[in-house]
Amino acid sequence: MKTSYLGKLINGIGLFLIVCIFVFPFVWMISTSFKTLGETLTFPPKWIPEQFIWENFAKAWNSGPFFKYFLNSLIVSVGILILQFLTIIPAAYAFARYKFAGSSLFFALTMITLMIPGQLIFLPVYLQMSSWGLLDTLWALILPFASSAFGIFMLRQSFMQIPEELLEAARLDEAPEWKIILKIMIPIAKPVLITFALFSFISHWNDYFWPLVMTTSDSARTLPLGISKLREVDGGIAWNVLMAGNMILVIPILIVFFFAQRQIIRAFVYTGVK
Repeated sequence: MKTSYLGKLINGIGLFLIVCIFVFPFVWMISTSFKTLGETLTFPPKWIPEQFIWENFAKAWNSGPFFKYFLNSLIVSVGILILQFLTIIPAAYAFARYKFAGSSLFFALTMITLMIPGQLIFLPVYLQMSSWGLLDTLWALILPFASSAFGIFMLRQSFMQIPEELLEAARLDEAPEWKIILKIMIPIAKPVLITFALFSFISHWNDYFWPLVMTTSDSARTLPLGISKLREVDGGIAWNVLMAGNMILVIPILIVFFFAQRQIIRAFVYTGVK
């Protein structure tokens, strides 16, 4: 009995430490975003500012064309997501429900792409975008991510759990394949789709490397690049303004996660088909 209590205590302490490690930077960012510049430089540091300075957010927003950066990030993230849905859904359905020549090989090749980092292939992609005349446009940020091997894998696993009898019943009613996908497969796999959408949105919303490589002007740059410009000031870094800019970057992600959290939990729990 004592051993079980000791084990629970150790697990609880371990979980608490893990939570602290992940939460600490976020709490520090929120605290710093409301401080004066002097408070950010004091030691020992203060967790709660003496006065909440909301002007830090206005300074960050007005330091450049932040609305343009924000709009570009939104267009890129949503545009990538739309193209990914148009490609991964039929691909996952084909891999899950059809046995065609080379299907296992094609799926294996798709999975292999997960092991190739984007930084390794950016040069040929850059040259391709350049040959198409798409550099310094939003298309150069969207088209290279028009599909996702991770999304195909997740959706394929979900589609494989759907009973074949359900699909046969739909085919007996002369339902075309596209209707089976829209009316049966997608509604059942909705939690998985929402989970993938969240992962994809966060990944491309926060992406710094690809926009840095593919863009040269503010007309096509995204919010992470705009935030990085807050460091380019004379006389030192205004940490309070920089953290306020990071809060602007994080808030949309928190909003999306808040509305999608229930579906994310469902995506990792097999509920069957009723």
